Amino acid sequence: MSLLSQLCPFALGCNVVTLGIIFTLLLLLLDFMKRRKPCTDFPPSPPSWPFVGNLLQMDFRDLHNSFKQLSKQYGDVMSLRVFWKPTVVLNGFEVIKEALIQKSEDTADRPPFNLYEILGFVGNNKAVVLANYGQSWKDLRRFTLSTLRDFGMGKKSLEERVRDEAGYLCDAFQSEQGGPFDPHVLINTAVSNVICSIIFGERFEYDDHKFLKLLCLIEESIKAESGPVPQIISSLPWSSKVPGLARLFFQPRIHMLQYLQEIINEHKQTWDSGHTRDFIDAFMLEMKKAKGVKDSNFNDQNLLLTTADLFSAGSETTTTTLRWGLLFMLLYPDVQRKVQEEIDQVIGRTRKPTMGDVLQMPYTNAVIHEIQRYGDIIPLSVPHMAYRDTHIKGFFIPKGTVIMTNLSSVLKDEKVWEKPFQFYPEHFLDRDGKFVKREAFMAFSAGRRVCLGEQLARMELFLFFTSLLQRFSFQIPDGEPCPREDPVFVFLQVPHDYKICAKVR
Repeated sequence: MSLLSQLCPFALGCNVVTLGIIFTLLLLLLDFMKRRKPCTDFPPSPPSWPFVGNLLQMDFRDLHNSFKQLSKQYGDVMSLRVFWKPTVVLNGFEVIKEALIQKSEDTADRPPFNLYEILGFVGNNKAVVLANYGQSWKDLRRFTLSTLRDFGMGKKSLEERVRDEAGYLCDAFQSEQGGPFDPHVLINTAVSNVICSIIFGERFEYDDHKFLKLLCLIEESIKAESGPVPQIISSLPWSSKVPGLARLFFQPRIHMLQYLQEIINEHKQTWDSGHTRDFIDAFMLEMKKAKGVKDSNFNDQNLLLTTADLFSAGSETTTTTLRWGLLFMLLYPDVQRKVQEEIDQVIGRTRKPTMGDVLQMPYTNAVIHEIQRYGDIIPLSVPHMAYRDTHIKGFFIPKGTVIMTNLSSVLKDEKVWEKPFQFYPEHFLDRDGKFVKREAFMAFSAGRRVCLGEQLARMELFLFFTSLLQRFSFQIPDGEPCPREDPVFVFLQVPHDYKICAKVR
């Protein structure tokens, strides 16, 4: 055997080791380059780990408080890295006010979510909530708002529908005959019926199996997508190319969209372009007008996704807020008593509440606002992205940078609120007991991306809440433990399940 043949295995081994070392060094060099600050005046950040960035320093079960704790060391304008991608995190009222209100267009874009691509949707069809900022988004948002108004949002017709639905909800509560029950499903059904009347042109009975299945699918999709893995996957640019991801992590949303598509298909079979019944009909009319227009937003995919946006946002958020409201009435009976005294004085026991009563009911209005502030149901909102180069509190934010707004840090800002970590309706009352608007009340976010359904949500919260407290006093059932005040984080902050007794007044 020649000397060369004896050395070959050794030489081959050396080459493999050498290549491995070189490859590792190149990866480390690439990681170092990627993790460098984009510029000297970019917001400060904690030290990051190779490749994963600051992921290990984030508590995805309590992300907003995780950000708040980090801000104590790195400031209210700080940055974190998700893998190699820099993300700016904003905390506190003054900072977020500058970003969302004073520089609203600078921060109005959305980062590239791949959720819809993972689900098989093509093109730039992302409805309203996740769509990029620009003329197409403005046109679709403007159409959605005007159509909601046409079908009653802010008008008497919708108020009458909400009042009627509040009556059905009260009847359902009364059917429990004062015994213990979980109000979750009944509240969700009532609230969802209001948005159904706008989108689908009809309401459903509380025991309608098809309706209850849709509500269940919406709730399951929110839970399934609130974990760290789905959130990370939907933010990775290559994730839409991986087969099987959709069925693995987004199955509830697939079923929800299929269900909504069935309803849309039924609408198409009975659609009359001369008679617009609801939001779906109005959208289909715009599709007809835009036929032949290249890259129009008014297409079948955006009809489905916009319907899903409206239904999800129009049901879960208001339902969760009302669930917090009843929970706080159980925990703070003196507040419940004062609200009922004001209801008795202004409305009485028999007349249905109207939106005209709000101005004469400062304490009830303050309680509803405090439920939203203290309940803090959407602590982080949907991420923003810099539409152009901008500065926030002197820090440079390059175009295309992802921006997280910690709305929880605004609603519980110790520099703004007298008792930020307590349920305290007096936050919204002056010394004379009159209602006071607070600039830091950002329960619906702020700026260009403020919640589409804010006006509808305000109406529902007032009319449902006052109707329930007009007819019932709420108590903790005998033998049941005191309900927990801490939240469960599933993108929304929801209360732990609890039971109530609704005693007819």
